[in-house]
Amino acid sequence: METLEAMQEEVNAAGANVRALKAEGASPEAIAAAIDALKKTKLTLESELATLKEAGNAEAKAKEEFRSKLSGVLEGRLFYIPSFKIYGGVAGLYDYGPPGCAVKANVQAFWRQHFVLEESMLEVECPAVTPEPVLRASGHVEKFTDLMVNDVQTKECYRADHLLEEKIEELLRDPMLKADRRRELEDLQARIDELKVEEMSVALKDTNTKAPVTNNDLSEPYPFNLMFPTQIGPSGAVKGFLRPETAQGIFVNFRDLLYFNGGKLPFAAAQIGQSFRNEIAPRAGLLRVREFTQAEIEHFVHPDHKEHPRFAEVANIQLNLFSQEAQLAAVKKPFLMTVGDAVSKGIIANETLGYFIARCHLFLMAIGIDSARLRFRQHLKHEMAHYAADCWDAEIQCSYGWIECVGLADRSAFDLNAHSEKSKVDLVAYERFDTPIQEEVLVMTPNKQILGKAFKKDAKPITEALQALGEAEAFALQEACAANSSAALKTDAGEFQVSADMFKVEKVTKTLNGRNYTPSVIEPSFGIGRIMYCMFEHAFYIRPDDEQKTVLKLTPVVAPIKTTIFPLVNDDKLNDIANQMNKTLTSNGISAKLDTTAVSIGKRYARTDELGVPFAVTVDHRSTTDGTVTVRERDSCDQVRVPMTEVAELLGRLCKMTATWAEATASYEKQATADD
Repeated sequence: METLEAMQEEVNAAGANVRALKAEGASPEAIAAAIDALKKTKLTLESELATLKEAGNAEAKAKEEFRSKLSGVLEGRLFYIPSFKIYGGVAGLYDYGPPGCAVKANVQAFWRQHFVLEESMLEVECPAVTPEPVLRASGHVEKFTDLMVNDVQTKECYRADHLLEEKIEELLRDPMLKADRRRELEDLQARIDELKVEEMSVALKDTNTKAPVTNNDLSEPYPFNLMFPTQIGPSGAVKGFLRPETAQGIFVNFRDLLYFNGGKLPFAAAQIGQSFRNEIAPRAGLLRVREFTQAEIEHFVHPDHKEHPRFAEVANIQLNLFSQEAQLAAVKKPFLMTVGDAVSKGIIANETLGYFIARCHLFLMAIGIDSARLRFRQHLKHEMAHYAADCWDAEIQCSYGWIECVGLADRSAFDLNAHSEKSKVDLVAYERFDTPIQEEVLVMTPNKQILGKAFKKDAKPITEALQALGEAEAFALQEACAANSSAALKTDAGEFQVSADMFKVEKVTKTLNGRNYTPSVIEPSFGIGRIMYCMFEHAFYIRPDDEQKTVLKLTPVVAPIKTTIFPLVNDDKLNDIANQMNKTLTSNGISAKLDTTAVSIGKRYARTDELGVPFAVTVDHRSTTDGTVTVRERDSCDQVRVPMTEVAELLGRLCKMTATWAEATASYEKQATADD
């Protein structure tokens, strides 16, 4: 871009020279030479612009072709397909077929292993239907919105941030864009997620964003709540919603989970389940859907002690970080840094958040995400919730750009405080002091006898309201009663006049052995479908020797089938051995697919490569004499001869990824490939 700007300056200078020569009355020869130089400079610039435009078009076309080929494999092989297809389908809803179900189950099983089991978490399963008060307390009823705009002519609905993002990308592709304008648009692009209604309106007009296809004007942006409303029970009196996230079920169960954990903090609870969001404009396959699987963790910790006992285990893991400062710099570029350094320098807020970011990185690497296309982006200050201490997104690059797949946030004590206030149930933990302390505390003593006589059934909410008063409020009420004989007290049952004899407020010195506190929560939240789609893109490739041979390089831990078993030809003896091998492997927990079709072995390999099966066992005539079979690895196409009695142990190590192919097969006889 800098070269193009310099070339444009040359054109401007050449044009100015022509005008100056004409104004000076220079000779026709001098003017002609200057015009000729201007034409040559213009031609050079136009040629460079055409080259860049062609390169941009070629890149866009290559991405589209890549997605088309991948989609053909994923849908053709029934990894996932549009739901209700015979009825025309519904945008944002997908069905998983047999291999898709298997991959999803394997991702979830590995997530449980990596987090729930290895971190000793408490797993729960809560209903998807959630009563309105729960989601009102959490803020979802009022604030769980995206900004929407309409085509003013057709009334078609669009997400404002998506249209703005696409328009900015289009403008940034202009090679002649001025440097100042480019920086301005890049800064706006970095802040899209934090734009309020008024700011979004200004940005849409500034970029001249129009409706797709029609190019019509857009309406002013306005908030649209993404939750699906429903009713609980036949009368409709109890309102509810399909949950927009799985986290709230954990928060409302905090008190019972704390008791189950022996009252000890820190501890983490986890849940995998379906969530629902009425997306304005679902798109990009599994990346933006209306029903999806979430895997969420709520790690409860003392707000003043966010160290993590296992932090040293991950401190040297290098992360690709895109901090607030890096996003707002003139050159917006992530940087590599160990999580230990990031925490010590204050880039990541605390050890516990840093620990889970590093563990998230390890999880994504293990399931096949390319580390070069993974970054952790920190929320900008205005993008971050007001109560959050820090927040990062694990973003994975695919053909659609950088996609947020995991959110990792220090949410402070917001959620427990919100539910405690609305439910009137204390969601707190108890901290025992090493040494008792003396402290002056407020004591509010309601006179229940007088309150009962005066207010009958309303005495209870009045008593609760009195006991809930803070120090300043309690003394202010006492002073108001002394001055006016009575004062107003607001309760859940209404407003009441209370007198000085109905309560007593005093400060006394007490010896405290401990105190209650509201824990902070560190929340890693995983979008399983988004992770899977990015994983599929990173795994998909075409064999260089044959463009018809497409492969899904799924890691053994997530592959839908771990191995195929092929009799070389359709022969009773070979089939018997293959059947026995199938029983042996499945009884050892290794999923296998037996294929006795008569097609060539090369075609059978290619067919299962497309399903992402990492290994293949071939039974041939030699197997009947020496008890060995051929084991093939998908990506290298290497083959070794292995005694049948050792196949289960070998594949077990490979599928658990405790050994590489080279390590596990070093002692076995190599065999020529047979992929044709």
